[in-house]
Amino acid sequence: MDRGFLFGDGVYEVFPVYNGLILGLESHLKRLQEGLDTINIVNPYDKKGWISIINELISYHQESNKQAIYLQISRGCDDDRKHTHGKLKPTVYMQSSPFKSPTKDDLLKGSDAITRDDIRWSQCDTKATSLLANIMFAQEAKNHGVEEVILIRNGIVTECSSSNLFLVKNNCIYTHPKGPYILPGITREMIIDCAKYYDIEIKEITFNKDSLMDADEVWISSSTREVVPITRIDNSPINNGKVGETWSLIYDRYQAIKSINA
Repeated sequence: MDRGFLFGDGVYEVFPVYNGLILGLESHLKRLQEGLDTINIVNPYDKKGWISIINELISYHQESNKQAIYLQISRGCDDDRKHTHGKLKPTVYMQSSPFKSPTKDDLLKGSDAITRDDIRWSQCDTKATSLLANIMFAQEAKNHGVEEVILIRNGIVTECSSSNLFLVKNNCIYTHPKGPYILPGITREMIIDCAKYYDIEIKEITFNKDSLMDADEVWISSSTREVVPITRIDNSPINNGKVGETWSLIYDRYQAIKSINA
């Protein structure tokens, strides 16, 4: 009778962990709280409580220098399956999964992506557990042997099935602005900070597929993928299939931030 199972009525968060330390902890907890507030679930723990629980889970896997902590909070269990609900005790589920990051040499080989119409709901900035469209896109990427599916809504490139997207043109970085059509990625914000560190101009504005295909560089980002260069989209090369220098700078700075925090 858990509403997370029956309706996807809940939110989730993923915390990347390097050498036992959580990267971007404050930002992840803030986004978690915003998601709970949006769908009116009372947060079952305060900041101190979450940190204690997460660190306990991390301690069970000390042999893994990289972990992804998945946290899901559903509205809870009811006495019957019905669309409405009363006051329920939230259900908390957490797991730790080791993950590996590809080396820079591996990433320099580039990755492929395909584009599809963005059929998701109009509140993508809520990290909700109801991810049917996203998993359909992710499975399509797997079936096609590509890294990601890039989504386009009404002619505008939004993001990907499970990552944010950036393009570079004439030494300027572009990414879709925050709003209801993209998830406000924590890694996305870190990349923006990396660009500012190098005084690289970055614009959070909308752009279309023509701009995407004409880009000098295209990347995707997420907590476990970090920053991945895309060198081929819909079987057409980006920048003649070469990984760009701006990506290399951002990648190196991101690794430095990880080292400082971990």
